[in-house]
Amino acid sequence: MRNTSARTGATATAKWVETLAHLYATSRDPKLDVLMDTWVDAIAKSQQPDGYISTNIQLSGGKKKPFVRPNLHEMYNMGHLLTAASVHYRATGKTNFLDVARKLADHLYANFSETDPAHTRFAWNPSQIMGFVDLYRVTNEKRYLELAGIFVSNRGRAPAAKGANHAFGGTDQTQDRVPLRAETVAVGHAVTGTYLWCGAADVCAETGDRTVLEALERLWLDVTRCKMDVTGSVGYGHGTTVRGDAVHEAFGRPYQLPNRYNETCSNIGNAMWSQRMLALTGDAKYADLVETVLHNSFASTFGLDGKSFFYCNPLKWDGEVGEHHHTGERWTIHHCYCCPTNIIRTLAKLHAWFYGVSDDGVWVHQYGGSVLRTVLPDGTPVGLIQETNYPWDSRIRITVDAAPKRPIALHIRIPNWAERPFLKVNGATRRKPMPPGTYVTLSRQWAKGDVIEMDLPMPVRLVEANPKVEELRGKVAVQRGPVVYCLELPTKEGGAEAWKTGVFLPENVKLTPRPGTGPFEGMTVLEGTAVTFKGRDAFVARTRDIPTSEPAEWGGVLYRDFLPRALPEAGEGTVSSQLIPYCAWANRGLGFMEVWVPLAR
Repeated sequence: MRNTSARTGATATAKWVETLAHLYATSRDPKLDVLMDTWVDAIAKSQQPDGYISTNIQLSGGKKKPFVRPNLHEMYNMGHLLTAASVHYRATGKTNFLDVARKLADHLYANFSETDPAHTRFAWNPSQIMGFVDLYRVTNEKRYLELAGIFVSNRGRAPAAKGANHAFGGTDQTQDRVPLRAETVAVGHAVTGTYLWCGAADVCAETGDRTVLEALERLWLDVTRCKMDVTGSVGYGHGTTVRGDAVHEAFGRPYQLPNRYNETCSNIGNAMWSQRMLALTGDAKYADLVETVLHNSFASTFGLDGKSFFYCNPLKWDGEVGEHHHTGERWTIHHCYCCPTNIIRTLAKLHAWFYGVSDDGVWVHQYGGSVLRTVLPDGTPVGLIQETNYPWDSRIRITVDAAPKRPIALHIRIPNWAERPFLKVNGATRRKPMPPGTYVTLSRQWAKGDVIEMDLPMPVRLVEANPKVEELRGKVAVQRGPVVYCLELPTKEGGAEAWKTGVFLPENVKLTPRPGTGPFEGMTVLEGTAVTFKGRDAFVARTRDIPTSEPAEWGGVLYRDFLPRALPEAGEGTVSSQLIPYCAWANRGLGFMEVWVPLAR
């Protein structure tokens, strides 16, 4: 994102307090309560009498005026404050932060509820839409929901002239050239886009606006079918849209996936958006995407030391530095702190993404060791205990810890990669089909101690990209379960020489899962035999006349499993190779890395 000084302090503070509130909600640690009060008091003292608060404007010495330049991120700062205050109120029951938020919200309503032409293009980075819905949900003040809807409807209402400066809105850079309800393609800045669509989904959840939902479904398909990396990351960099607008940190054109940028906030935004779409529809494809992001493009954002972070999450590092954010090592200090505070608040609220409730029961969306204590909409209590070493182990055990007195359904997700899943309830094997990418519904009168056992087999899979993605032709990614792997060659371990010699995967490569050691302890690594440039040439010469099967049509699929030919093993120019989880790269110092490894073919 640009203009980082315009939003770093105010937004980082709001996301920090939101993180503390999420942690306090589950721990009830009184030290966190005191710490939040300290920060809330500081925030309240910075608020102007009329309710305005965006310290980047207030501390400019009069050089910057409120609500003049959309790209100064006022709405972004304010939106995160509204959300943080709402989470704080839910966690503590205190109104000290909520009072600040309501005063700010009332100020914004007074300025933006009537569509002033000068303000139509405002909200350059629209976290305030989510914030207003969050505030509405804790106050039941309908004006806040109304204003959230106004901001959604204002998008594209006053498009700028062709070639106009996007800093003032009205262009594709901020999803502001075409009304949201009429949009058919994902364009522009990947953070402002995913945040806009998150806010619109929140509005839809409260109003039932089908025209908004239909637009969001179109945009989600456009992103996932031709504009998303295999790790779930989005936002490749610079260029122009199909309508001629200059963009940066943006969605590319269809199948334009150089795998080189992928801002942390946009990856998190992609998961936030899909989580909301899941709540609106109950469609497992949205939970599948959340899983992909969580185990790959989100998990890659922070180092194993718990202190360092990436702004960009490239899928390849060859030593070439492009954007100043684009680096091969994580930072501990940086001038822009939108990403690390987004990381910590996401980690702190992640438990809320694992399960869902509906009138008929509980939904198990994600897998990981956890304890659920919740109530259904009618007040019926339910408790589950999930035990697993997922995603490294395929086995999952869910025990009913608190059972309702009436029959309910447990909706269990079968991931879209999971072929031949195995499920037992109290030792009895389920014989009915369990298609990948769906929820299995188990309806019965549950009792405390009932056990659901699952096994989601995790064979190593080679994945290929649609040939329309020019950068990825002749390459494969490697996955096991939901985890994407990468080849990493640390410089201090001779990586530069190995990179120069070449590393290729024979298309029939056998990769064996092994327990990780050293920095990868507790994870699963993959070991096998690769070939060098010399080995590739020899392997291709031996196998070029072996016919390939006719590939199936791609249709709307961006990635699919690669089906190798039956070939002899590589005989010369071989080298032992280890692939590590992509999320764990850049923890052994600077090195060469690639997710999409070229094939010897």
